[in-house]
Amino acid sequence: MANDGKILIVDDDEDILIAGKLLLKRHYKTVVTCNRPDHIPELMADQVFDAILLDMNFSPGESSGEQGFYWLARILEIDPQAVVVMITAHGGVNIAVDAIKKGATDFIAKPWENQKVIATLSASVKLRRTRSEAELLKRTNRALAQVVSTPSQPMLGTSKAMKQVHSVIKRAAPTDANVLLLGENGTGKELAARELHRQSKRAGKIFMAVDLGAVTETLFESELFGHKKGAFTDAREDRIGRIQAASGGTLFLDEVGNLPLHQQAKLLTVLERRKVTPVGSDRSISVDVRVIAATNLSRGKLGDEDSFRQDLLFRLNTVEITVPPLRDRAEDIPEIARYYGDLYCKKYGKTNKSFSPESLNIIQSYSWPGNVRALRHSLERAVILSEGETFMPGDFHLDPQPGQAGDVTPVPGQKNLKEIATDADLNLERLEYRAIEQALKKHRYNISHAARELGLTRAALYRRMEKHGL
Repeated sequence: MANDGKILIVDDDEDILIAGKLLLKRHYKTVVTCNRPDHIPELMADQVFDAILLDMNFSPGESSGEQGFYWLARILEIDPQAVVVMITAHGGVNIAVDAIKKGATDFIAKPWENQKVIATLSASVKLRRTRSEAELLKRTNRALAQVVSTPSQPMLGTSKAMKQVHSVIKRAAPTDANVLLLGENGTGKELAARELHRQSKRAGKIFMAVDLGAVTETLFESELFGHKKGAFTDAREDRIGRIQAASGGTLFLDEVGNLPLHQQAKLLTVLERRKVTPVGSDRSISVDVRVIAATNLSRGKLGDEDSFRQDLLFRLNTVEITVPPLRDRAEDIPEIARYYGDLYCKKYGKTNKSFSPESLNIIQSYSWPGNVRALRHSLERAVILSEGETFMPGDFHLDPQPGQAGDVTPVPGQKNLKEIATDADLNLERLEYRAIEQALKKHRYNISHAARELGLTRAALYRRMEKHGL
């Protein structure tokens, strides 16, 4: 049965064209013949051919192959992925070999053997389809890399502290220097990493974020370095590691300070050698990545040999950027609040709300222990629960801070969950809310430590925080 392939035969010998068409139409759905090579551009404009059979000479007495070389170049100029099989006389084999060097795929000598023609065309059609799939995959990967690398949120703020951050990013981004981002949880370290990638020479490549705090110790090597089929019980197929997948682009290692020392040693080896060895393999694979790491550990903690390898620290912090906490850039809070207020109003189908002077004052004077993440959650909750056209102080249920007389003024007749959830309250939703809230405060909004105390993964804790608006 003929497959759906399309073949073009170009030869000035009508006998060759007839014989070729009779032979190939049993194997391919479409076989087009052409006795004038100057018709090739028109034919290629109308349809895409899986393979093109092209004669080397088109004039009587011509044997140099120059005409074949010329039309081969024109075909590849029109379609760089084209698969061209040259037709030549037995004495012109050396010329056909030269044509292969110029971009032809194969050649067939006249008079041909039918089985050799079929075998050659079959391989050529497969090659064309492989090339087309590879090109489609490249375009898809470029599109996906652009989508993945585009920051979902901008880095907001024009305070002096944020201008300093932007200044360092602008200078460091065009280089391939490794960058270490320091800062409390929720300050926007990943946004800074994405901005570094966006302004870098690797902007068109992948931005691969790996949350090391969420990678279990047993899967660390498999996740980062990949594994071979059968390397361990659940390794049912080969898997590419995150580092290799990021090759050519940027690798963002979040929560790098949570890595145990023995895993830090393995990561250091990879960064120094620029090679990864998948679990179960004895062959190393070269990788080309720009590394950006982030941690909420203090500079003093990072300097402790018992907590963090100093040779790894030197490898990671060629450039060091500290993303300031929200309490140190209170002048940025109105801009951030308006951005997320509009964002969540749009998300929940509500009319954009303005902020009363009192509400702006209350959120600017709050310390925001969870930083921008906590402010964002507070805005989302306020959008959902507020009823007026303007945000009022009572729409933000903020916990009292040291030195404050109490909570912000509540909406009349409304109680917050803390007041409802007394020690005797056994409602599971409110118990969960209170447990998460207490764990976050205890660990100063360190998500990894809070999740560990609650017996959850970081991802599970994030989901519950979203659920409760924390």
